[in-house]
Amino acid sequence: MSTANPESERASPSWFNRFWAVVRYEMLWNIRKKKFIGVLIIAFVLASVQFVLPAFLDIGPNPYSAITFSAGNLSFVLFAIVIAMNSISGEYESGTIVPLLTKPVSRTMVFLGKLFAIFVVLVVTYLLLFTYSTIGGFIVYGAQSDLHLLPLAIIGDVISTFIWIAIILAAGAISRSSLLAVLMAFGLFVALTFGTSIVASFSDNPDLVNAMNYLPGSGASGTLNITTGQNITISNVTINTLASVSSGTDSIGVNLVKLALFPDANASFYYRNVLSTDPTQNIRLLYTEPLGWIVARSILVAFAYIAVFLFIAWFAFKRSQIQE
Repeated sequence: MSTANPESERASPSWFNRFWAVVRYEMLWNIRKKKFIGVLIIAFVLASVQFVLPAFLDIGPNPYSAITFSAGNLSFVLFAIVIAMNSISGEYESGTIVPLLTKPVSRTMVFLGKLFAIFVVLVVTYLLLFTYSTIGGFIVYGAQSDLHLLPLAIIGDVISTFIWIAIILAAGAISRSSLLAVLMAFGLFVALTFGTSIVASFSDNPDLVNAMNYLPGSGASGTLNITTGQNITISNVTINTLASVSSGTDSIGVNLVKLALFPDANASFYYRNVLSTDPTQNIRLLYTEPLGWIVARSILVAFAYIAVFLFIAWFAFKRSQIQE
């Protein structure tokens, strides 16, 4: 008569328990990092500046301050760096990848757990930041309108940030170096920022200007046109909060809000000769397109980049050789 082995009868952890263990591990690692706390403080300081300056400049009421607030493209990159830079590459550098992969979890589960933890940390961070910006909007600008649209702004900023998170994860998984991952992502951000500015300032080719919308970043800058018959017009808004439009992936949140307010709006993009001494001269319309198409395109472009770079990160992590 055989005796049952207690070890064999012990139930193995469920898929959820193993997945959640990876998520908790990653979340605790993130929120304990001094870099993350530092960038969070910087983000709150920059948000405060947006409230303090109008108060000093005596700018009039802006009922759309809260719903058109955005963390901004630099904050997107900084948050992505501090949240994701050590997620994969840091495991190799510190040697913790070896004991992590000896646990009863697959590499795919480790990758998905880390990704979900990054998502949770990012969403909570933006919830705090947007809550702060809403309170600041009330204090500086007075009563705020259409606050039910705030989730659109938060969702948009999360999507915009995840492009850079995916890029950093891919760079980190390939290089196994946090420093190289940061340099690659920040270098790409600087190159795209300067490149976009140069094209916008000197190019009068509508196809070239429109091509900027298919790269991560701010895209082309234009002016929002409100069709006749809507309950609000650009002319009666005290600040140009709603008048300007950036059509790239950095403005998904703001543009989602504007689309909800003005579903039939169009945006016009102009060429302005920056070398001309007369600012009223050499201004030419390049093209006009619906705001709905701008939003749809920027979201599709964002998800395409996110999917491609996350696949690269997963594939590199799954195929990497671990040396003890």
